[in-house]
Amino acid sequence: MSFNWEKYPIANFYDELIQNSGTPWPAARELMHYLGSLSDEELKERKDAAELAILVMGVTFTVYSEGNNIDRAWPLDIIPRIISKTEWERTEAGLAQRVTALNKFINDLYGEQHILKQGKFPRELLDNSKNFRTQCLGISPPLKIWAHICGSDLVRDKDGTLYVLEDNLRVPSGVSYMLENRSVMKRVWPELFENQAIQPVDDYPSKLFDMLASISPRPLDYPQIVVLTPGIYNSAYFEHAYLAREMGAELVEGSDLVVGDNDCVYMRDIQGLKRVDVIYRRIDDLFLDPEAFSPDSMLGVPGLMRAWRKGNVALANAPGAGVADDKVIYSYVPELIKYYLDEDPIIPNVETYRCLDPKHCEHVLANLENLVVKPANESGGYGMLVGSHSTAKERKQFAEFIKKDPRNYIAQPILTLSTTPSLCDGEIAPRHVDLRPFILQSDTTYITTGGLTRVALRKGSLVVNSSQGGGSKDTWIIDLEGK
Repeated sequence: MSFNWEKYPIANFYDELIQNSGTPWPAARELMHYLGSLSDEELKERKDAAELAILVMGVTFTVYSEGNNIDRAWPLDIIPRIISKTEWERTEAGLAQRVTALNKFINDLYGEQHILKQGKFPRELLDNSKNFRTQCLGISPPLKIWAHICGSDLVRDKDGTLYVLEDNLRVPSGVSYMLENRSVMKRVWPELFENQAIQPVDDYPSKLFDMLASISPRPLDYPQIVVLTPGIYNSAYFEHAYLAREMGAELVEGSDLVVGDNDCVYMRDIQGLKRVDVIYRRIDDLFLDPEAFSPDSMLGVPGLMRAWRKGNVALANAPGAGVADDKVIYSYVPELIKYYLDEDPIIPNVETYRCLDPKHCEHVLANLENLVVKPANESGGYGMLVGSHSTAKERKQFAEFIKKDPRNYIAQPILTLSTTPSLCDGEIAPRHVDLRPFILQSDTTYITTGGLTRVALRKGSLVVNSSQGGGSKDTWIIDLEGK
């Protein structure tokens, strides 16, 4: 029995594949036609094949639960999300604009601070920022780029408008899963890749290597690049090892590196010490260097900040880049784009209330049941309140949190996130999704064609994070003129 798309429940959502009329969007026609020709058993066979491939390939993620680290197979839904190339080109332009402005902003904050002196940005936000690092003041990294790798989360509302929900500028994760999803999908749907102009994503590791090489302090064709990981118990360790392998870089922990008397960084290997040019660090700022940050850190490298400040090693992302990862500062990004680029934002922000503003705070406290409240510097969907899914007790508790520390909270309307068909419990049903593209910036800007689509596999849920029951999809950018 084949699936009848006319019975697919659109409800009051914007669906990424199916129009309200029940017909597919142009870029999704071939996929929808093919899926409709498959029996339930054939669809199940494809799903089983994907799950087997994930197990054989060892694609896992780690969930922290009650003090334990639990490795789980990566959850991939085999029905892809589809976006037309025409729409994606505009999205790419918006992401490039955004990251360029953010890098100019970060460089200004640690340099001349023109935006503060001109009164275009509140100084108190900086004074109370958890991720502004005074240790970085006066440093000018290569090309004046601080956030070399950015993962911006995009969501679409029920009217089809695409918004930036947040920017991840510290150590954004997920790109390895985007790449592995594509690898699995080519095994599951080889015939669809033969018949459509699906834009590739597998050049990301080489683009990442080129970006890292471009910031090397030594002009070498193949500088020594390492990926610095906290170790095997980190939830993103799979990604650290994957990217190091794909780039041909060394995967190291802090104990593998040492800063010499000449303030250069060296890697220990069986032949002795080898100088390191670029460190792609997957460790948070405060653990990077016990001399500069947390003195009890066992994960970092003593003297690393000295070596970086003197220009003897490049760090990506640069320490201090997380100052723009703040959700309160996020609300100013349209103004930053105007200030630094003299342009209007191509992709809008979600409407945001800053609780540090008394009028905004009053509105938030009076409307908690209709808002999403987020702390400024949490990630992974933790520490937030979804008003429509909350209890009176939870809202009362959050009201106290906000009153105690209004600087640390923002609120946004509850968006009706777009949906896409997903295979859940043997049936095709709509599930809410977001999208995380990855942007690389140095002397050039590169944006993945698509990104990691995250999907809330639980019916009605808006939480897409894998650590909280979410899954993922491959994202196909379809060139309708390339067939």
